[in-house]
Amino acid sequence: MNNLSTIQAHTLERLEYERVKHELSVYAVSYLGKKHIAELQPTTEARTLRRRLDETDEATSVLRRGASIPLPSLTGMEQILDLLGSGYVFQEQDFTHLHQFLRSCTQLIDYMRTKADWAPNAASYASGMHRLERLQADIERCIRNSRVLDSASRELSKVRRRMATVEERSARRLAELMAKHRSILQESLAVQRGGRSAIPVRKEYRKMVKGSVLDESSSGQTVYIEPEEIRQFHDELELLRTEEAREETKILSELTGIAEEYRSELIVNAQLVGEYDFLFAKARYALALDAVNVKLNVQGIIRLRGARHPLMGSKMVPLNFELGERFRMLIVTGPNTGGKTLALKTVGLLTLMAQSGLLIPAETGGEIAVFTGIEADIGDGQSIQQALSTFSAHIRRVKTILETADRQTLVLIDEMASGTDPGEGVGLSIAVLEELRRRDSCVVVTTHFTEIKNFASATNGCENARMEFDAETLQPLYRLTIGEAGRSYAFAIAKKLGIPDAVTRRAEELTRRTQSPEVALPPQTEAATKAADQNLDHAKPAFGLPEVSTAKAMRDDLSLLPGASLRRAEPEPQASTLSAGTTGEEASEHEATSAKPATFRIGDSVSIPYLGKTGIIYAQEDGMGHIGVQIQGKKVRIARKRLQPHIARESLYPDGYDLSIVLDSKENRKKRSKMERKHMEGVTIEQSPDERGESWRR
Repeated sequence: MNNLSTIQAHTLERLEYERVKHELSVYAVSYLGKKHIAELQPTTEARTLRRRLDETDEATSVLRRGASIPLPSLTGMEQILDLLGSGYVFQEQDFTHLHQFLRSCTQLIDYMRTKADWAPNAASYASGMHRLERLQADIERCIRNSRVLDSASRELSKVRRRMATVEERSARRLAELMAKHRSILQESLAVQRGGRSAIPVRKEYRKMVKGSVLDESSSGQTVYIEPEEIRQFHDELELLRTEEAREETKILSELTGIAEEYRSELIVNAQLVGEYDFLFAKARYALALDAVNVKLNVQGIIRLRGARHPLMGSKMVPLNFELGERFRMLIVTGPNTGGKTLALKTVGLLTLMAQSGLLIPAETGGEIAVFTGIEADIGDGQSIQQALSTFSAHIRRVKTILETADRQTLVLIDEMASGTDPGEGVGLSIAVLEELRRRDSCVVVTTHFTEIKNFASATNGCENARMEFDAETLQPLYRLTIGEAGRSYAFAIAKKLGIPDAVTRRAEELTRRTQSPEVALPPQTEAATKAADQNLDHAKPAFGLPEVSTAKAMRDDLSLLPGASLRRAEPEPQASTLSAGTTGEEASEHEATSAKPATFRIGDSVSIPYLGKTGIIYAQEDGMGHIGVQIQGKKVRIARKRLQPHIARESLYPDGYDLSIVLDSKENRKKRSKMERKHMEGVTIEQSPDERGESWRR
């Protein structure tokens, strides 16, 4: 099996892959089945994966039909296979195990042959097994119930007949002696001492019986004497037993030689039984998880409905998830303990399971991509021994990700931009996301930062998602909604938990006033912005990470908007760029004017430096200090202080221009036009949540 060489051990650990293997191993019954599970690793070979998933699905169908699988026991087979050809002579118990194994193999071959029509992949293993009927017949002729049979050889049969005759004569003579000495015996039963027959004689009469004293009672009143005639029979039996053992060894040696002739076939059979044990362990585990088969692709597309983390069971709210087709980067937001990390782990672990040939707990019809690399930065991974901070550990993992990530890589990052100054962390995070997007990697990240949510809203191929939360009950709903950004609900939670209203109102006011100033972009991003203005393609690398090439900042071609004026006015000059002819009074007046906060109006074009993009104002500032901006057709809310004037609306549109052409959908414009002419029953205008608070039709 071709293992994923780019999967780091910490990724498997973060995604709890080994715990899944541990649960799977419970369903294996043989040492080879458990060995297969211990060695299980994800593979990138799509054809092998398709077969593995299909055969596991077939095996679950066999189990669902209530069939009892005649899976051969491998008890004792490990030692037999190890010793075959070593000169070791197998004993009766070994051949008993071997015979049981051969019988079960024959049963399994016949059983799976009947399933070949509707379980061809699962049945194919049995077609490679050997019946070994001669070896089975030879063992049946020689061994039964862990004993060599009389029929194993003529010599052994003769020896055992002679032994039976001697034993019969010895027993008859012992009975005669017991009757003869009845009056001096302590009891009327013969006894065994050290494998020899003796009679219990009262101590005072011991000299009346010819023979050897073998033992005496604890009280000393009884002695156990082996009569001399009986000793002669016993000695004869000992000689016959030695001859019997010699003949048995000869038979076992010959039988061992026959088994060695089939050494390679026995090894193949055992290996295939181990494969079957592994297969049906996967099937039983799938039934326990209510798991299903999935489609596979190599385009990075993941589609899951009703997905569950295998270690959570029914306690988890099923997850609906998609990635790789409409967008290859997903930014997941929402409150703490809302299920973001669990969603991230579920996607990663189910991908690992599918790429290991395991059915996944989800609804039918799902699809999983086959990735050549999976990178997970989940948890702070702090090492006390190495004294790494959370941020340092995060950066080290990001560095590892950037060393290997490509189009065939799935990247999972939890709490992006955490552990350091928010401004710098956000800037670095966006630069990393830009680089991963340039490489066309499939990326899922969780974050609390609005700037990263805005990056997703304004970036093609990137989408927001949120974990739903009930603000009234303060209970997370653990449902993922793709296409909407989430909130932290900090103020709502604070109010519900009893923080005084005056405090929360003051907090909201401070939040509006102290919205972070423009995020300081990483040096390479600032350089890229300057480079874009100079038509350069790349910026200088920084942070000691692999070089991050950043695409030139793209400007919306506003002159091509429907019906828009082709005139493009320059931004108003800043104080530092006033002409030399300006008077001091005029300069002072201009400086005073420029010191005032910029006023943004619906229809103005604004610049969003930390995204490297421009947009059109569609909604005025709300109570939280956010302004509605349409960026490349997507509507987002951005803090006012993060916006800069770009082009005034007067320079973009002629007088009386209908902004709905720019800011509303064609369908909504048609509806609005009809509704203005007459009342239309049942017709509504579709607006996003961000649009409902402010209207641009003024």
